[in-house]
Amino acid sequence: MIHVSAPSPSVPKEYKNDLHRAVYETLVRCDIAFVRVDTDPAITMEDCIAIAETLQTPIVKTLFLCNRQQTNFYLFVTTADKPFKTKDFSHAMEISRVSFASGEQLESMLGTEIGSASVLSLLHDPEHKVQLVFDCEALCEEWYGCTDTTTTGYMKLPTKDLLDVFLPQTDHKPIFIEV
Repeated sequence: MIHVSAPSPSVPKEYKNDLHRAVYETLVRCDIAFVRVDTDPAITMEDCIAIAETLQTPIVKTLFLCNRQQTNFYLFVTTADKPFKTKDFSHAMEISRVSFASGEQLESMLGTEIGSASVLSLLHDPEHKVQLVFDCEALCEEWYGCTDTTTTGYMKLPTKDLLDVFLPQTDHKPIFIEV
């Protein structure tokens, strides 16, 4: 079973990288309340079950996708229990089929590794090369649970603050779809 620390409303004692620091600095500067936990490396949604229980909120599934030409990139957020079907996503977006972008693209474009993609990663995309796409169901909870852009840190923050306060800091305009 994965180790999950006790919840804390404080920033980490050490930051893993510049993006990790930027996430917490932005949350503090914008006065966005959060509760976070430290964990063993969590890569799969199964790993997130214990994390969700500790944080007392569901953890979203965040996928990094691209078109066949690798010219359009999407950060897609959905619920943890919903299977991802490229056909459904493509139909909802009215685009050709998509596939998973590479780990190298994830790292270069969003500054995160596989298993740690997050809406918070958009702080690393000032050129807006990535389109944020939310499955409407992923935003139904009062709290939004996600990775803090690392595989060993997760948090919850108010969904309203994520949408109304944090996202404007990234200047990304999300698209909302139903799949």
